[in-house]
Amino acid sequence: MTRKVFFSFKYEDVSRAMVVRNSAITKGEDTAGFIDKADFEKVKKAGDQAIKNWIDNQLKGTSVTVVLVGEQTCKSRWVKYEIEQSIARGNGLLGIDISKIKDLNGNTSERCGQLPAGYDFYLWVKDDGYNNLGTWVEKAAKAAGK
Repeated sequence: MTRKVFFSFKYEDVSRAMVVRNSAITKGEDTAGFIDKADFEKVKKAGDQAIKNWIDNQLKGTSVTVVLVGEQTCKSRWVKYEIEQSIARGNGLLGIDISKIKDLNGNTSERCGQLPAGYDFYLWVKDDGYNNLGTWVEKAAKAAGK
């Protein structure tokens, strides 16, 4: 079954998040939750309600939310909002540590913690996320009854 997946992440991790998203696309998953920097800055300038509206619109039609956890993710109020809204909609939820995916400069980082608490959490590099993302998404969807 094809799932529409919302990817939640702190924008500073966009290059790492793109690695995960692109692997999903190559395997036929439909994705949401991506916005380019120029568009994000435009939404951000419109204020908090505009950001909430954008997030809410992106979540429409999704069945699973994947929280991509990097170095600053735990400090993001928007990631927290995305998790709250995903739970409220009944989405399947899981977390993936993306800190060991090399960024555009070839660097890795540390992760800030393990989000979301109480849900399955995976290590992209160690747990072979490229080959296992679809299985993880399906498991989260089934756990949510979707």
